[in-house]
This record gives sequence, C-alpha cells and structure tokens, in this order.
Amino acid sequence: MIELVIFDCDGVLIDSERLAVRVDAVVLAALGWPMSEEEIVERFVGRSHSSMTADIEAHLGRTLPPDWDAEFKPLYDEAFARELTPVTGIVEALDAIDLPTCVASSSSHARLRRTLGLTGLHERFAGRIFSAEEVTHGKPAPDLFLHAARRMGVDPSACVVVEDSRFGLAAARAAGMRSFGYCGGLSRADRLAGPGTVVFDDMRKLPELLTAATQALG
Repeated sequence: MIELVIFDCDGVLIDSERLAVRVDAVVLAALGWPMSEEEIVERFVGRSHSSMTADIEAHLGRTLPPDWDAEFKPLYDEAFARELTPVTGIVEALDAIDLPTCVASSSSHARLRRTLGLTGLHERFAGRIFSAEEVTHGKPAPDLFLHAARRMGVDPSACVVVEDSRFGLAAARAAGMRSFGYCGGLSRADRLAGPGTVVFDDMRKLPELLTAATQALG
C-alpha cells in the first residue's frame, strides 16, 4: 500500500524552475560557461547546488571560492519575489490528497523556507521538509528519498515520489520507490518515462492517479 507521498519542490510544488533557469543562464555566462536554457534544463534541473558547482569547476578548470554564488543570489531573490507562484493545480491536489506527505528537495533549507514561504506552502509541510544538505549524495543517488522515508518511518516500498526531472526520477527508482513524473513544466514527457513511473501533465490529476495506484496495489 502507499503510505507516503514524497514531493520534490522546484517544478512540482512551486513554479520556480523557469525563473531559476533564466537566471542560471546569466550566472553561467558571467562565469565563462555560456549555455542555453535548454542545455541548463538537461544538465542541471533536479540536481543539487553542490553538484552544479562541481560541474562548473570541472568545466572551468579551477576551484570556485566557497561564496562564489553570493553576488548572484539577489538575482534569484528578485525573480522569485516578483514572479514565484505555486505550480498550477498543486494547491487543489494537496487539498484532495489524504495520504501523509513530505518534501525532499535538492534545494537548501534556507531556500526552501523562502520559496515555500513566498508561495504559502511552507506551513503545509512544516516539520516534514528534507534537503539534499542532509545527505552525502544528492539526486540521482537515492540517498535523499531514503532519508525522507526513514525520517517519516515508512518503508521505501510504500513510498511514491512526485518529480519533474530525470535526475529525481532516477533517484526514486534507485530508492525502490514508485514515481509520478510531472511533464507540465520544463521537462519533456519522453525524458521522464521509465520503469515504475507514471507520466502526467496536470497536477489536478494527481489525486486520482494516487487513488488508482492504491487500488491497483490493493
């Protein structure tokens, strides 16, 4: 049976990825690695900040200072403060889902508090928000989802993950969890398809998909 629904945050709960990718393009160009928004989606969406930093350093051939991103943080903050909203249909979906839920995100806790707070979703998950900061390896490794399941006291086999990136879905599969791949954002449906994954394009459909999955397992 399904005992826990684990939500990714960016692109699943909050419509942040289109804003972040736009700023990422500016940041990468300033660092000396120009990249299109499509390339950024393919390479970075769904991965942790530390993974992105490691890739940038490998490409540039030099180590970035620990605070390399401090000068760029206001660009993200301004974009989020001005334009950030919940993903279309997610509030209705959360209202209709009667299973236990939590968040497991590649974002830092500080960023999660800010972005979920800006969209009015933080209180829905307070005390049940897990960050890649808490594990050694971020997505696509299974560590974060297994950590969330352990903290919530649920066996991984009884968890389902709602993700919008191929890295996140790879992490769910590696954790032995069924998954739902949301293709209503930046990721194409064909990039999300895979074993144990139901791909869907409207968050308002999620409650009925969860019900159908529960009935099938029953």
